[in-house]
Amino acid sequence: MSLWPADVQERAKELIGRYPDPKSAVMPLLYLAMRQDGYLTEAGMGEVAGWTGHTPAQVQSVATFYGMFKTEPLGQYLVSVCTSISCMLLGGDDVLEAVEEATGVPHGETDAERLFSVEHVECLGACGGAPAVQVNYELIEGSTPDQARALCRWLQDERPEVVNTDDMQERFGGRRSFDWAIAESENAVGPYPAFGPYGTTPGGEV
Repeated sequence: MSLWPADVQERAKELIGRYPDPKSAVMPLLYLAMRQDGYLTEAGMGEVAGWTGHTPAQVQSVATFYGMFKTEPLGQYLVSVCTSISCMLLGGDDVLEAVEEATGVPHGETDAERLFSVEHVECLGACGGAPAVQVNYELIEGSTPDQARALCRWLQDERPEVVNTDDMQERFGGRRSFDWAIAESENAVGPYPAFGPYGTTPGGEV
């Protein structure tokens, strides 16, 4: 018997229905479990196993392979700084240091208040707009250490319920890898990607 609320169960059924085999829905359902609990709990991964026909161990193997699935409690804002080669050469390490300094949180840690989690990550696919930063997987390109500090102060002071890449780029970004011709309407509400069809945005599917 599922422990998920009725609306989450309906979303799970809808997601599974998009695939010829329920096992193929494991990753979308992991995002659903993250939205439900804030991170991937053993119970959440057990739910995914039950819905998809995988064993709990198989679900855990997927969850621990991909970096965007988190199996430990996170802060409200997951700040990810790219330190791969392009970003490193253009100051990514300095941006990471600025984030750590402004939040008081070293890489790989979460503060006691559960406001910030900080991590350095590999390539975010925005080499032309390096250094790249993400907040709850919402991208900011061309950020400087000063902008990174300002970003963290803004998050701490304003505590926005949602974050949006276009808004943060305007406030705290610099050179972009290319012109973002299409406005991003979906917002992140937690430390997981904002996917409307998966139900991880404020309004669910768009």
